[in-house]
Amino acid sequence: MKAVIFDRPGEPEVLKLGEAPEPAVGPRHLLVAVRYAGVNRADLMQRAGSYPPPPGASEILGLECAGEVIQVGPGVKDWHVGERVMALLAGGGYAERAAVDAGSAMRVPAVLSDEEAAAIPEVFLTVFLNVFTLGGVKEGETVLVHGGGSGVGTAAIVLLKEAKARVVVTAGSDEKCARCLKLGADAAINYQRTPAFAQPVIEATEGRGADLILDIIGAAYLAQNIEALARGGRLVLLALMKGSRAEIDLGAVHRKHLHLIGSTLRSRPVEEKAEIVSGFVRRFGPALQAGRIRPQLHAVLPAAQAAEAHRIIARSEHFGKVVLRMA
Repeated sequence: MKAVIFDRPGEPEVLKLGEAPEPAVGPRHLLVAVRYAGVNRADLMQRAGSYPPPPGASEILGLECAGEVIQVGPGVKDWHVGERVMALLAGGGYAERAAVDAGSAMRVPAVLSDEEAAAIPEVFLTVFLNVFTLGGVKEGETVLVHGGGSGVGTAAIVLLKEAKARVVVTAGSDEKCARCLKLGADAAINYQRTPAFAQPVIEATEGRGADLILDIIGAAYLAQNIEALARGGRLVLLALMKGSRAEIDLGAVHRKHLHLIGSTLRSRPVEEKAEIVSGFVRRFGPALQAGRIRPQLHAVLPAAQAAEAHRIIARSEHFGKVVLRMA
């Protein structure tokens, strides 16, 4: 089958369209004819050699896809050939076909295109897990989302507004800040102009601070994140783009009753992923069906232009998601 492959870690230029073995289909798998695959920053890390797939996962890039079910494993009872599907993957999305654990699959609502469906699983399930399940955000609370224009950031804005929470974001340009506000954010801070974001967050929350911070930066933001948190606040670390080591003011953590949470989605067992998927569908399924929840698409590129898709994300040019057309 055709797939985006690379022979060695490196820059985006190592990516090429080539041949790959067909995926093995187990008893609990769906075989999906992939029409579109979402591109995520984790794919860039894997391509560069710094984020290998979990044991047993496909070495092909791609953490999410959308397409059509073309085979159903004998242990799967509630799926049928021909159904539209979007799925969370540990790898294998940049290919014509992908084997998907049935628990990580969701039906595509009629209101969504396949391009949009491919942009949902990784980022929306990441937000659901970290903001709502682990972070316990409630109606009326305030969440600070770093990288508001990213795939995760835009998904967070959409889900938090559906949940009637307040959203403050940081973004890297006035244009991205304006687009975050249009999408539903209550306040937006241009971190290029205002690198010390803690005080604007406190001002935007009338002196209280954020109840939860969704952070992809890591060490470089740690001190300001702690300053920006409200009493009882939660800091959820999704990624460590700017460092994994930093000093922490334990006095502030103790005094403000703060919680520090580290979380990844890709390496979780399929049983846990199935619980996350079912929880997301229970809570946000009606809004998804109604079209109130949908991703922001920055670009849809053919699979042969996977290198350019990676460059767009590396340069942080995107607002929302970049998707590859595999069919």
